[in-house]
Amino acid sequence: MMRLRSSIYSFLIIFLLMQFTGVYAEIFRFQADTMIGTKATGKESVILSGKAKVWSEDLILQADRIEIAGKDNRYIQCSGGVIGLDEKKGIRFTTSTLSYDRELKKARLEGDSVLEDKENKVVARGRFIEYDDAAGTVLLQINVRIFKDNLVCRSDYALYRRKEKLLEMGGSPVVYKNGDEFSSDRIRVDLNTDDVVMEGQVRGTLKSSTKEKTSDGSTGQP
Repeated sequence: MMRLRSSIYSFLIIFLLMQFTGVYAEIFRFQADTMIGTKATGKESVILSGKAKVWSEDLILQADRIEIAGKDNRYIQCSGGVIGLDEKKGIRFTTSTLSYDRELKKARLEGDSVLEDKENKVVARGRFIEYDDAAGTVLLQINVRIFKDNLVCRSDYALYRRKEKLLEMGGSPVVYKNGDEFSSDRIRVDLNTDDVVMEGQVRGTLKSSTKEKTSDGSTGQP
């Protein structure tokens, strides 16, 4: 077993992560106020505490505490004021705790969480968010809120398909669009066109102008 400790402020170290396939390796950089590490077989881990930060070519993670563990440093666990950024895809997120599987490229966000998709101009909120990078999907659960331009969506759970720009919602879903309100058992929103498709018991409220112009150009009540 090897244990490393450091209390140097913003300690900076570069290390080479083990290869996944034997074909390539990935370089991660990290910094923190303190670090504890062990390389015992089956218990490999590095724990960073205090202004911890981990970054690679595409991914940046910041948190109060970050643990890197598992064979080939597969798992990353972050807690406390977590901020993440995937610069290549334009994804930014904040959460209380984050679990990330580097091999499957899946991230789980728990607690009050926000995911911003800058490329598609979508902001999603929920108590639980699972981001599957390979599949290009975002699963949201509990107090789900999704915003895009003049669209506001609310539901108990939702599946956001980034590649197709589709949003599928269930659990008392409601969509607010330009002052109109739509609700149903299930709602699907095409984020390319903002078209709303509802299934099940459909309900809605359409907003109309309180004033309209008459033929002579004056205004009157409809």
